Amino acid sequence: MNQPLPYSNFKATLAMAKASFRSILRSPSSVVFTLAFPLVFILVFGFIGGGGITIDVGVAKNNNPQNPIYQALKKIKAIQLVETETPEEMKSELEKGRLDGIVSVQNNPEKLPAYTVNVQYTKASLEKGNILKSLLNNVFYQINLHAPNSPPPLAELREVTVEGRIYKTIDFILPGQLGFSLLSTGVFGTAFVFLSLRLTLVIKRFFATPVQRYSIVLGEALARITFALIGALIIILIGHFAFGFTLIHGFITVVNMLILAAIGIIVFMGFGFIISGIAKNESSVPPIANIVTLPQFLLSGTFFSISAFPNRLQPISKALPLTYLNDAMRKVAFEGAGLTDVGHQLLILAIWGIAVYAVAVKTFKWE
Repeated sequence: MNQPLPYSNFKATLAMAKASFRSILRSPSSVVFTLAFPLVFILVFGFIGGGGITIDVGVAKNNNPQNPIYQALKKIKAIQLVETETPEEMKSELEKGRLDGIVSVQNNPEKLPAYTVNVQYTKASLEKGNILKSLLNNVFYQINLHAPNSPPPLAELREVTVEGRIYKTIDFILPGQLGFSLLSTGVFGTAFVFLSLRLTLVIKRFFATPVQRYSIVLGEALARITFALIGALIIILIGHFAFGFTLIHGFITVVNMLILAAIGIIVFMGFGFIISGIAKNESSVPPIANIVTLPQFLLSGTFFSISAFPNRLQPISKALPLTYLNDAMRKVAFEGAGLTDVGHQLLILAIWGIAVYAVAVKTFKWE
């Protein structure tokens, strides 16, 4: 007499993952948040081009902060002065397009011009470099106009342009929209699914079978991660082939971005587990989920660089997990950074993941 085969939770997990994946594909909201919204923004920004209004300018640490050139630059709202980096770091950032220029003011106390300003631009940020050049020329005009002795000029400008990859708008927008997609999928998708399974007593019926609880969670998680990674791959490929999104190391860069996407979706699913546990019904999910997602959509560098935000918002921006995922994505794609090079960002995401799942364990409900 044949003995019955032992029950396999592994097969049960795969079966639930397959069923969940099919349900995700049939859900209009999942497709809209994961693919449609990000692609619409990518298409818009890909076609219109352009950039932000903040110009990041490196300033040498040995500059005298009291000189009129520095004071004039400090008063221009469009200019964000970067003064904490070393000369080597500034040069590297300039070549990568993360700085739009480097300014060094030289005092000439015993001769005229009294100040010589050496400026380095980069071809990686030509548009902002031209704006910076225009602003500097206006500063010099105003200073020389009010100089006590008009000829010769009080200040002189010396300019140099260095080589660098062109940093296109799509190189900033696409990683942000990819983060938008992952956050939406992780939070809204997970919260709605597990709350629905609980309210419809589907999970309770699972308990009448030999399936283990971890198989239920793992099956849903695998389906959501798979769907999110497929969406991420589609977004990356469309951005690259249609709009020239930079993938500095080609296939290796795509793989690294997908690994980051997987880490991001796992962290964001933790928020979804928490919301599904504390929500009383499906109508209460969107308000609670928006409390989690909206600040990150707006303040994590999804649409605009966080350097453009007021100083009072900077600490909030730098505390959000999506900020570090977006930053890691951009460094991997444009700068060619490896996963070890974005270890700081991964560490912050790991800390968020541990904290979120610790809360999820306390709040998640099966019935």
